[in-house]
This record gives sequence, structure tokens and C-alpha cells, in this order.
Amino acid sequence: MKPMKSGFESIRNYLGSKKEKGRRKIALLVDGPNMLRKEFQTNLEEIRDVLKDYGSIKIGRVFLNQYASDKLVEAIETQGFEPIICTSDVDVRLAVEGMELVFSPVIDTIALVTRDADFKPLLSKANEHGKETILFGAEPGLSVALKNSADYVIILKEGIMEHEYNSRDLEESGTKEFSEVPLPGEGQVKL
Repeated sequence: MKPMKSGFESIRNYLGSKKEKGRRKIALLVDGPNMLRKEFQTNLEEIRDVLKDYGSIKIGRVFLNQYASDKLVEAIETQGFEPIICTSDVDVRLAVEGMELVFSPVIDTIALVTRDADFKPLLSKANEHGKETILFGAEPGLSVALKNSADYVIILKEGIMEHEYNSRDLEESGTKEFSEVPLPGEGQVKL
């Protein structure tokens, strides 16, 4: 083990060497009432780990209704997310905050965890303004319109993540088969 240097300058150099260059700056927004259900086995820690490989999560918010238990709120905070308790419609609050992020120069990728077609306009507006979009959804009930609006789609089935491609992926990758389309942040992947 190397001896540690002390002093302000060595700390600045150390932190400066850890600066991430060229990584995506991600805002992760979770539709709690829609996705944090036993039948979907949504694991926020796994979602965060997947996104950390792709970029830096600058904002991680989980939107909950007023009936959320104290244990759920505590678990969300323990995992490093910000719980947002909504006394009115959760979808409206998430959409408003999502739209603010569309115009934020600090964020270049918006990741949504939802199944709800109500968020299609948010994804469309994010794409229109040059933001990359990642959707984490669950079956059954994942909106086809929502899937078709996202740049990347990851589906949770029985607690397991699977990625899905759309025709835009084929065009951009220049390949003829979905099995050859690269995942976000990765090289070519064979399925």
C-alpha cells in the first residue's frame, strides 16, 4: 500500500484524477406506485448498477404516493435515492420534474422506470431536445407507445432484466439483425 500524501494540493490532484470524462450524466426517475410492486420484483440497486456502468447518476428520484410506508421511504433513502412523496397525482409530479430535466444542461440522459403510457410525451420531448432516453419497464402492461419512444428499452421480467431493440437501433448500428446491435456503453453484443 502506498503512503498517503496529505495537504490540499494532493487531495485536489487525487480527486481530479477521479473525474469522469465523456460519461453520460443521468437523471433516474422512478414511478414508485407503478413499478415498486412485489409482482415486478423491481430492484433499484440493480438498475443503479446498470446505469453506473453507462454514466454517472446525477439525480435519482423515486416518486411515491402519500400511502407509501415509512419502511419503503427509508429503504429508498438507504439506497441513495431521493424519495418524493406526492400528495396529489404521482404521474403529474414526475412528468413536471422530468420536463425540467429535459431543459437542464447538466443532464444528457433521462432514465425512466415505469410502464405508464402517460410518460410518452416526456420521452418524446427529451428526444426532441437531444437527450438520450432509457426506459426500464415491466411486463405485463408495459406500454408499446412508451417502448417505441425510448432510445433503449430494458424490460424486467420476474426480477430479471432483458434488453429490447427497436428498428432505430438497427438503422443506427448498420446491422441487419437485432442480435448484433450494441448495448448502451458497450461494444458489439451477440445474444
